[in-house]
Amino acid sequence: MRHNPIFALEDPAEIRRLIREHPWATLISHTDSGLVASHYPVLLEEEGGGADEIVLVGHVGRPDEALHELGRHELLVIIQGPHGYISPGWYDPAPAVPTWNFITAHLHGTPELLSDDENLRVLGRLVDHFEERMPEPRRLFGTDADAAYAARIVAGTVGFRLSVSRFTAKSKLSQNKPAETVARILGVLDGDGPYASPGLAAEMRRVHGADR
Repeated sequence: MRHNPIFALEDPAEIRRLIREHPWATLISHTDSGLVASHYPVLLEEEGGGADEIVLVGHVGRPDEALHELGRHELLVIIQGPHGYISPGWYDPAPAVPTWNFITAHLHGTPELLSDDENLRVLGRLVDHFEERMPEPRRLFGTDADAAYAARIVAGTVGFRLSVSRFTAKSKLSQNKPAETVARILGVLDGDGPYASPGLAAEMRRVHGADR
């Protein structure tokens, strides 16, 4: 990812926020057979660790652990936040080109494979994380029957923990534009047009401190 200091995102706390709010990740491995990419949800391991530490837990379905050669080499995890098209028509009358605003993080580390018991705990936490918004949450662990089912499904998955050794992240959200242009962009993103994106508008407000 091309480095541009004005758009660089270097605060680990902001990276953790991005992961919490956008846990659907792309996993990329450079294996002996070439590049392999898969898509899975990941969660932060919140307990312990230092202020600058980022640790992910997740799983892959078999045979993805073999295709990725999981645990044998570095894994690239891409987290993608809100993004969208920005028209030059939202600027001023001067000639300009369109662009794309986005926030994303590239996380690197060599994953540690989890035991079956650890994997079950991660799977249970993953289900709880998403189900807690539901009016009647379904749990992976509840009745004895649920536990028996969980024991069967763990055989089809491989859990992992990834301590991020390095990351590059970018928050490209019109930081190089004047306040009046940012206000016009926010107005369109908050509207009902073809490129409306309230999520992207919210991210822009975070970096610009915009009130509207």
